[in-house]
Amino acid sequence: MMRSVTRVPVAVLAVAAALAAARPGGTTSPSEPVSGHVEERIARIENGLLNPLAVKGQHAYNLAERMQHYNVPGVSIAFFEHGQITWARAYGYADVAQQTVVTPETRFQAASISKPVTALAALHLVEQGTLALDEDVNAKLKSWKVPENKYTREEKVTLRRLLSHSAGMTVHGFPGYASNEHVPTIVQVLDGEKPANTEAVRVDTEPGKTSRYSGGGFTVVQLLLTEVTGKAFPELMSDLVLRPAGMNRSTYVQPLPPDMADSEATPYQSSGEAVKGGPHTYPEMAAAGLWTTPSDLARLAIEVEKEYDGVSRKILTPTMARQYLTAQKGDFALGIEVKGTGDSFEFTHAGGNAGYKCVFVDFPARHQGVAIMTNADNGATITGALLRAIANEYGWPDYHVIDMTTFVAVLFLMLMMFMAYWKLRRRQRGV
Repeated sequence: MMRSVTRVPVAVLAVAAALAAARPGGTTSPSEPVSGHVEERIARIENGLLNPLAVKGQHAYNLAERMQHYNVPGVSIAFFEHGQITWARAYGYADVAQQTVVTPETRFQAASISKPVTALAALHLVEQGTLALDEDVNAKLKSWKVPENKYTREEKVTLRRLLSHSAGMTVHGFPGYASNEHVPTIVQVLDGEKPANTEAVRVDTEPGKTSRYSGGGFTVVQLLLTEVTGKAFPELMSDLVLRPAGMNRSTYVQPLPPDMADSEATPYQSSGEAVKGGPHTYPEMAAAGLWTTPSDLARLAIEVEKEYDGVSRKILTPTMARQYLTAQKGDFALGIEVKGTGDSFEFTHAGGNAGYKCVFVDFPARHQGVAIMTNADNGATITGALLRAIANEYGWPDYHVIDMTTFVAVLFLMLMMFMAYWKLRRRQRGV
């Protein structure tokens, strides 16, 4: 879908955000009514945005103010707890030029959140016996193989290592392709051949040795899944994950099909201008190609929670769901980031494509989480501020504002300790 380059006028953004804020919680889904108590919580969140570092008593920002300040036209949020979406809200514009407002049904590009969703399909195939977590992926790849070199002589690239970003593979992420650009095949992407706009995906450190984020590694996973199933990637993802999880407004089809394009959020740059030509196309679907809504991400997280707790198996068995959320290298489990332990345990992932920023967080022991999506390069400032406000409202053990007074005191103490250490070292050297 072609779109003209449009700058978001500050005044228009202010009106859009103000209109959303004027209705309690912005645009809401009529299928998800909320109680007055929940409305009060939403209002406190909308008016309780703070910077990461704050002085006690600092003025809290309103969501509308922050959207205007950072040129973020649209925001969509879905909060879930105890197996249900408690509330879903949308704010501002999906498209400024066309005056199309964001609703909870508006689709956004999920960017790197595509990866943990892809990982679920891969693990489903492991449970079927089609794939093995610790087998050399070259044993199943057909049209392309991971090139052997000195790093793969002893240790091999396996599915477990690809999913946990520890396969030693290159290419961190992908910029996508504008609507007027030729789109490469997946093999061209892997070999860095034109019209691919990224370098070849290769192993440049020993597999299994270190954790290093690699969208290139997930592109290998994409090829692997299509070749062992014989299905196109969007089809297999729909069959194995999206439909079982009830993600009925989600797809990996790139670009978005014409019958869905009228519900997409237009992407915007940090300057406030629309991304030229509209949403970029990502043939690297496993790494960056999911179109979805916060409510659909919430439905997926709820299903993962249930499988983790042993009360569902629509995608994975409880045993595999626990593997999915078990750290492998650093903070990465099998396709998803994990943090904390006990009641503080969380699984999470963020994403950023051209003109889109998003994040989701789930605390399975608390049975609470949130998904937030925006259509702007500056959207991470909004998602971060909203996470802090939500954490404050619901008493989460993470995403807290750091008190500036305490921060400065700790820095001062560290400086004093460093100076004392430096003086001691000088005396020991007789300087």
